[in-house]
Amino acid sequence: MQKRRRKQIPPAYAPDNVPASVAPEFWDKLQHKDINHLCNLTLFSPVSERQLSFRFLNEEVLVDVDNRCLKRFGRNGWEKTDDPLLELVTVIYLISVREVYPLGRDIVGPKDLKEAHFFQGPHELKLDALIKRYGRDLNGFKAAALHLEGEAQNMADTAYKLLPFPRVPLYYLLWQEDDEFKAGMNVLFDRSIEQVFSADAIWGLVNRVSSSLLLGPQ
Repeated sequence: MQKRRRKQIPPAYAPDNVPASVAPEFWDKLQHKDINHLCNLTLFSPVSERQLSFRFLNEEVLVDVDNRCLKRFGRNGWEKTDDPLLELVTVIYLISVREVYPLGRDIVGPKDLKEAHFFQGPHELKLDALIKRYGRDLNGFKAAALHLEGEAQNMADTAYKLLPFPRVPLYYLLWQEDDEFKAGMNVLFDRSIEQVFSADAIWGLVNRVSSSLLLGPQ
């Protein structure tokens, strides 16, 4: 069941429509980082001197720094996984985080970020597929969000806080379609996200989380 779910994750692309991949120099930078210090900043868990793990939504993922890959736990222990967009945003996060940023002080939308101009035209957050899938199915959206260990929020018709990383929340808000209004969806962020991610990395992170929401419970 878990293997089938992973195979259903669609191909991952960067905002310029090029397949997502991690530049070698990003891994080079990560290899010079102190694992224990990174875990203190991010709430990742140290596994060894060269490995750390984190909770991505509802599953454990391991970052293998020496082998330059992500791994998931399978029948034979930790096994390399092909998840290029998650790999890219994870490495960017780990090489960019500098301190423990306060959470919950300022929840903002894409238009409120310093690089708000990026999220226009071809770089608008890709939410149409989610709206099509859940616009008339609030219960389906709730089930998908809860499956990903989302926390219900008192916003919109229904909303959930999801955690792709322990200290990086995304808030998905859904307004249900009815006879008068079309369905709508928005994604909000903790202001601290722009301390560690550029606009294109935020775009990629949202796309990866949205892909998991689209899959729903398996």
